[in-house]
Amino acid sequence: MMFQLKTSFTPLGDQPEAIERLSQGLLEKKRAQVLLGITGSGKTFTMAHVIARAQRPALVLAHNKTLAAQLFQEFKAFFPFNAVEYFVSYYDYYQPEAYIPRTDTYIEKDLAINDQIDALRLSATRSLIERSDVIIVASVSCIYGLGSPEYYSKMILHILIGQEVRRDDLLLHLVQMHYKRNDYELARGTFRARGDVLEVMPAYEEKRAYRIEFDGDEIERLREIDPLTGKALRSLTRLSIYPGSHHVTPEEVRFDALESIREELSEREAYFAKENRLLERQRIHERTLYDLEMIREIGFCKGIENYSRHFSKRPAGSPPPCLLDYFPKDFLFFIDESHQTLPQLRAMYNGDRARKNSLIEFGFRLPSAYDNRPLKFEEVEERIHQVIYVSATPGPYEIARSDGEIVQQIIRPTGLLDPVIAVKPATTQVDDVLEEIRLETSKKNRVLVTTLTKKLAEDLTRFLTDIGIKAKYLHSDIDTLERVQIIHDLRLGTFDVLVGINLLREGLDLPEVSLVAILDADKEGFLRSETSLIQTCGRAARNVEGRVVMYADRTTDAIQNALDITEKRRAAQKAYNRAHRITPATVKKELVKDLSLTFGDILPASKTAEAPRHLSPADLTDKIRQLETDMKQAARELRFEEAARLRDLMHHYKELQLLEENL
Repeated sequence: MMFQLKTSFTPLGDQPEAIERLSQGLLEKKRAQVLLGITGSGKTFTMAHVIARAQRPALVLAHNKTLAAQLFQEFKAFFPFNAVEYFVSYYDYYQPEAYIPRTDTYIEKDLAINDQIDALRLSATRSLIERSDVIIVASVSCIYGLGSPEYYSKMILHILIGQEVRRDDLLLHLVQMHYKRNDYELARGTFRARGDVLEVMPAYEEKRAYRIEFDGDEIERLREIDPLTGKALRSLTRLSIYPGSHHVTPEEVRFDALESIREELSEREAYFAKENRLLERQRIHERTLYDLEMIREIGFCKGIENYSRHFSKRPAGSPPPCLLDYFPKDFLFFIDESHQTLPQLRAMYNGDRARKNSLIEFGFRLPSAYDNRPLKFEEVEERIHQVIYVSATPGPYEIARSDGEIVQQIIRPTGLLDPVIAVKPATTQVDDVLEEIRLETSKKNRVLVTTLTKKLAEDLTRFLTDIGIKAKYLHSDIDTLERVQIIHDLRLGTFDVLVGINLLREGLDLPEVSLVAILDADKEGFLRSETSLIQTCGRAARNVEGRVVMYADRTTDAIQNALDITEKRRAAQKAYNRAHRITPATVKKELVKDLSLTFGDILPASKTAEAPRHLSPADLTDKIRQLETDMKQAARELRFEEAARLRDLMHHYKELQLLEENL
């Protein structure tokens, strides 16, 4: 068996039936299925079992980095012997190229790439090329244009002991794979050559490099080494080094692309000349010729992705290759939280197209730039072999695609019921929620309160604090690292009430929360839709005393539907518990200390760095760069113990940065 599921748990509640029905649906070649799983029902566990039964590569799509990171960690634990990979956007900062005609303002593209996530992305495509037991957890970044899998595979460098190859040819191949020569420091995506010894650190590795030793034009020895100390770790008989970028092309393809770009440039110049738009004609002429010269001399240029159609020899308007094209055709596709993920997939193409209109219309880019884009929703559908939509609140599209057949998972293995919901008048909501808060805090429980605006959240928090209640607010203006700290402090009991706008975020599973109060529940809109209300109510589903109070002066359709669905689920859950003699109990979820709180614990006492809990994202990036510089300096001075310590410290800061970006 390729996929080996490792777990000490057995399926319980609705899980056995869900696993059986979904697996049977795959065998029956059903193209689309829906798993309706409530909060705490173990949807990820069910997905893992379905993958293990199907024994096929899988792509799990999440709608944000937070959820993707959580799923990645869970699948890594379920499948420790298989390739579980992580593929999300690798930008720390991204300002897309744009032109604003009204003010004649050109905004050049500006970006900062996260080195660690770039390595994880390259590791994901490498796994898809070389093995079949692959699970990739991805964000919607996976539908954006990526280099051609055909060229990517063609550019892989395969090496064997005894192979006849000139050293200089090997160096040239590495350069064509977007590796950089650095004879002083061996870093990710670089190589160094000293006499008959060539050392390479692949772009998808962080702790491994390879040493290739020549005897004339013959490869005499291959070894895996520690990139920092140079110590040999093991001998190899063969080695494959994958490209340092997804946008690699063979040399002959590059020459053909240059000619194709020139032809398009001529057509565009003729168009502008005919329209008597001489400024645009001159602009596109100068910019494109400069790019062509850069590509001819060094193999790439800034914004080379805008010419991707020429490099992949695609006709105009055709979809670019993306991560989905690296999978075999029969891969499994799970769309998690599909009620949020599918709208994102639909929106990607239109947003990209609108931005490029002015760039192309005013001569900053050739029309082929349109084809460097995310997939249209229909193009994503065309690449789906079999899909399982996973959500607590699947939408009409998912239900229609599965012909109305829904696999339900509404019984929790823990026996916990959906929370009781009460509806109270909104006219006295502040006074009433104050009483409810005092009742819950007297029992050492926590409370979530949702409002409609940031100002209301801040004002309510200030009011609660003024009368002696320990409260904080949470919304998008708060730094991501601080959000982690706030949630941690709520669970810890540092404060008792968390006020927010949209506390529907997956991963906000707080067993200590016994009450969710929804203010202005009758104000119809996105935040008070049926889906949002059900999702919000689920935040109280981890506590045996969990309950919800909706404040409304009238019962909207959304409120009534949420009440009906919840009551129906509670009845089914009670019946199951009676039949199986299960007594519900609050989830005992260990309070995992935040990395920023325990950072010092992982270092020797005498060498503890300052606690990074208050570092901003920019400070974190600066800290990582400084540590990397110090590490390399220590290695150059042969202070390997200190270099190793700095390397470990740098990796911990990167993990903290990754956590911050995913929250």
